[in-house]
Amino acid sequence: MSLTLEQSTALCSLLSDISRQRLLLLLERHELSVAELTDITDLAQSRVSTHLARLKRAGLVQDKRAGNAAFYSATEHDGEAAAFWKLLRGTVDDTQARVDRERAEQLIARRKHGQTWAESVAGRMELYYSPGRTWEATARALFGLLSLGEVVDLASGDGVLAELVAERAQRVTCVDASSTVISAARKRLQRLSNVEFVEADMHAVPLPDAAYDHVFLMHALVYTKEPKAALQETARLLRPGGKLIVAALAEHTHEEAMRAYDHVNLGISPERLRKLLSACGYRVESCRVSSHEPRPPYFGVITAIATKE
Repeated sequence: MSLTLEQSTALCSLLSDISRQRLLLLLERHELSVAELTDITDLAQSRVSTHLARLKRAGLVQDKRAGNAAFYSATEHDGEAAAFWKLLRGTVDDTQARVDRERAEQLIARRKHGQTWAESVAGRMELYYSPGRTWEATARALFGLLSLGEVVDLASGDGVLAELVAERAQRVTCVDASSTVISAARKRLQRLSNVEFVEADMHAVPLPDAAYDHVFLMHALVYTKEPKAALQETARLLRPGGKLIVAALAEHTHEEAMRAYDHVNLGISPERLRKLLSACGYRVESCRVSSHEPRPPYFGVITAIATKE
């Protein structure tokens, strides 16, 4: 096997990933679907699909269709990647690989007993793709229960949330400090006649006092050094009895993430957010870490609902 430096570097990069090695070891023994590989490895489905695509491009993995499903297996083709993997494969003896192998055998045994798809993923269903089963579809169904009235989407970004809530609102006002982002939101939402746009800082919004029924402050607190000032502005906008809905990154220690996404702080704790809301004249109905991301570093997300007194 003769490789250029560029080729050898690319192969080393491909096979230096533990997850890709785990998948290759499994696919040498069994033909498995993405859902089955997700079940065995506990990796996110999106990661499994991405790894498989890279391995397939390198000629190490192949797939075949069976009805609506695709099953993957290791190839038996010769080539630089296959030779490199064969050399590396002979030295691998790992506890995680043995656990994966045992779980694969158990899955194959369950497969033979003819479980339905729902039965095979029971207890972990949210981790798997199923046609039409998405968080967006679920959210749209639930939003049908709401009547939101006059809405402000503060630090609205490019309009993803506004698009979701507009049909249940009398009017949605998107507020963001970036002209580029506002322009993208206008393009996304141009078909909706009840959405308007304001380019402004979330600490000082040129909108009337006590004129709105709901204010959304979604993933915005990481962009302020003055969270109390931003929350006071939401209270100014709401009518008495109006509701504030907050989603905020929970307090963390990962400064590299803060820099990568232009955050200006390391999140907030539920306790501090609750105190700030109360100090701004809100009755806090809920304020807690409601979810954690499924991959390292497992960022937490706080959701809070508060009513203006």
